[in-house]
Amino acid sequence: MKTLRNLALTAGMLALAGTTGCTAFKSFSEVDALNEAQAVGSPFTQALAAEYRDFANSELKDMLDYPDALHFARKGLAAAAGDVVLPEPVADWNLDEAHLQELAAARGRLIVAYDLGGREIAPEVAAKAQGKFDCWIEGQEENWSDAGDMACKDEFLKYIADLEGLVQAPQPTAEAAAPAGVFEVDASAPMATENAMYLVFFNWDSSKLGSGAMSVIDAVAEEVSKNPPQSINVVGHTDTSGSVKYNQRLALKRANMVKDALVKRGVDPAIIMIDAKGESELLVETPDNVREPANRRVNISFN
Repeated sequence: MKTLRNLALTAGMLALAGTTGCTAFKSFSEVDALNEAQAVGSPFTQALAAEYRDFANSELKDMLDYPDALHFARKGLAAAAGDVVLPEPVADWNLDEAHLQELAAARGRLIVAYDLGGREIAPEVAAKAQGKFDCWIEGQEENWSDAGDMACKDEFLKYIADLEGLVQAPQPTAEAAAPAGVFEVDASAPMATENAMYLVFFNWDSSKLGSGAMSVIDAVAEEVSKNPPQSINVVGHTDTSGSVKYNQRLALKRANMVKDALVKRGVDPAIIMIDAKGESELLVETPDNVREPANRRVNISFN
């Protein structure tokens, strides 16, 4: 099922076809323009333009999905012009609750990697991760009638893991490098508890915990039972839609919902520290009154 955005575009194209004949489906000037564009800008925007070019052509020629071909061609043209183009907002797609939460969490991982410099450190890997994320969300809305479409999700998970490894890896200099054998580090060892960060995402204007949020909370409770921290920080956030005062209350309500869920799973309430940032600390910087899924979250960290 297509989103309202794509349904409107399809209706417009059908109306055009009724007046101009079958040539309406043969021009696709945006796809043609992207094929001919000489990308400029940063290495990331150039690599991203190439990802969208391949995806738009595949949607047009292989899948015969005209609305999505035009949509992603337009994103590719913006990237080719040097503009920073974000991954698809989850709320723009017609997804069920489980898939919405899963994709929101995946998008959050990508945005965090970008904030840590992923687009600059590994522009091609970052571009491939974004391209595969957009391919995944487009295919997920269509419920993946072909099991082969799962490749987009699998490839995204591979590229985001690669990107996270690159942006989090230490960058030692010759002066700072320690002599061989000074430190013995097990690369397969789990992350230190104090370095862990969990993100719980929410639907717009909601503090309800969906299935994806519950999975994250289950993982937090399990980690706490294995490696009890001194304290747990639970910090609520919102996007910029709505008033500052309202968003501060909503952020606190989200944080308390997460706290209550952790307590129900056996976590000691005495070690849970609640805070609310409202719209003051955005994961994705946006103007005022913008519904951004990655900003509607609760951050959970340990001390």
